[in-house]
Amino acid sequence: MSGLKLFSTKGGVAEVAPRLAEAEAGVQALVESAMEAMLGVRFVATEYSTGPVHGGRIDSLGLDENGAPVIIEYKRATDPGVLSQGLFYMAWLMDHRTEFQALVRERLGATAASQVLWSAPRLICVAGDFTRYDLHAVREHRRSIDLVRYRLYGDHHIALETVASVAGQAKATLRSRRSRPRAAAPARRAAGAMAELSTAVDQVLRGLGEDVSKVERKQYDAYQRLRNFACVTRRQDKLLAYLKASPAAVELVPGFTRDVSGLGHHGTGDLEVQLRSERDVERAIDLFRLSYAVA
Repeated sequence: MSGLKLFSTKGGVAEVAPRLAEAEAGVQALVESAMEAMLGVRFVATEYSTGPVHGGRIDSLGLDENGAPVIIEYKRATDPGVLSQGLFYMAWLMDHRTEFQALVRERLGATAASQVLWSAPRLICVAGDFTRYDLHAVREHRRSIDLVRYRLYGDHHIALETVASVAGQAKATLRSRRSRPRAAAPARRAAGAMAELSTAVDQVLRGLGEDVSKVERKQYDAYQRLRNFACVTRRQDKLLAYLKASPAAVELVPGFTRDVSGLGHHGTGDLEVQLRSERDVERAIDLFRLSYAVA
């Protein structure tokens, strides 16, 4: 995996050689047992039948941190058909939204089912490796796709590496300007300042890596790699960014950073960063990078 070497230091130093699973089912069982920790996806179903007409069986179905439906397909080693198979199931999913929402309601509850984000469905392929054709194809497709390479180390370790990640292209929505009342000058200036601040934050977060994608929800904007690393919500006079960086790992500054572990808020992450100006954005860059690395 990109030249990574792992060594055991117990009783001396010895290299732990990477290996593939003996069977595809072994990879699937391991990921499904800790899907939220590994992929940021809540488990919904395994080996889900798509019915006699479609004639398929989806390896795993889930719901990500932003409520987007997720299809996960596994391959033990390199399989040139994994991407095509996953997209085949994605087409089925988009044609069977009611069935999926009923399944989510049964497994995760009515609230989760009512908040499914159909504008950003995802496909995650977990395999021993991928072909160069797979890496090219994901960049040509309009869906959100993550290609994740796995390796097993010894009996108790698994490594996951995202080798390609592409965000889907959501359809633009047209909004009528005639329905909006004209705001007073101070309100327009405040709105303009917040818009500029939002743009600055967006540019910084997207600029952390080519694998960063943005998911827009009504309550927040999520920035993710394989998992969310930042969620940004707007207030009248500031932006609140919730990061996956541990609050215990940073020095908290009153009025700027806050530990929100256990406190209700939109988005995911336990470290709150309050942004009122572009200077605050500059102060937060190291925290953004730390959260990006964690994700």
